[in-house]
Amino acid sequence: MIRQSILSLLGLTAATAANAEWALNMPQGITELSAETFDLHMMVFWWCVAIGVVVFGVMIISLIKHRKAAGANPATFSHSTTAEVIWTALPVVILLLMAVPAAETMIKLEDSRDPDLTIVATAYQWKWHYKYQDEGVEFYSSLARPSVEARSKQSGIDPDSVENYLLDVDRPVVVPKGKKVRLLLTSNDVVHSWWMPALAIKKDAIPGIVNETWFRAMETGTFRGQCAELCGKDHGYMPIVVEVVEPDAYQAWIQTRMNGGARVARMENQE
Repeated sequence: MIRQSILSLLGLTAATAANAEWALNMPQGITELSAETFDLHMMVFWWCVAIGVVVFGVMIISLIKHRKAAGANPATFSHSTTAEVIWTALPVVILLLMAVPAAETMIKLEDSRDPDLTIVATAYQWKWHYKYQDEGVEFYSSLARPSVEARSKQSGIDPDSVENYLLDVDRPVVVPKGKKVRLLLTSNDVVHSWWMPALAIKKDAIPGIVNETWFRAMETGTFRGQCAELCGKDHGYMPIVVEVVEPDAYQAWIQTRMNGGARVARMENQE
């Protein structure tokens, strides 16, 4: 029984590694703020590692050095004022060292002033509606047809054969590289969440409330996310795709949409 359980666990681990992209750490992203958030995360992580090493190191040394078998005698004092001051002041100093850069980053995350463009994203069960406020462009973004067909019951289509299965859409969000994009989020029905790891954004879309965030993508490419709030039976079929293109390509895309283009043009990434 134990042997079968171990083999099953190894098989599951191998299947997971073969069929899914995973990582032990958060991505660094493609924006200045996502890189800053990553650096902040790593700073706090290493502080926690250092604290763990010191605390558990002292505990282990104390257990070994002061055990009865080693002939240790119990202390005669009940407390130490000096020790109490040190172990109170030291955590306060560490928290301040963490709080100052964290507060600076949080302030930057909320500073959406003077954007180059504003996009209103409205969540529906189970798709997104995007409106470019200053451009007069708007469209719905839904799960791409190949994924819709593959997920259908008894479709006979192997999901592994579908590129970007459940992570592709029919109409992506297109934004220009290097421009500040203000994103206004709301919902038409239930609570959703706009989650884009590459942009370090995870913001709820709530009915009757407009949440605000922003980003400035510094790399071109196609980046994928999902709705990260349990919004109903088709929650898993509500992906988000952002295409970052050069400013000239973005203007061409805008003209295509404004001229009545029926489909969103897939821009070739320009380096």
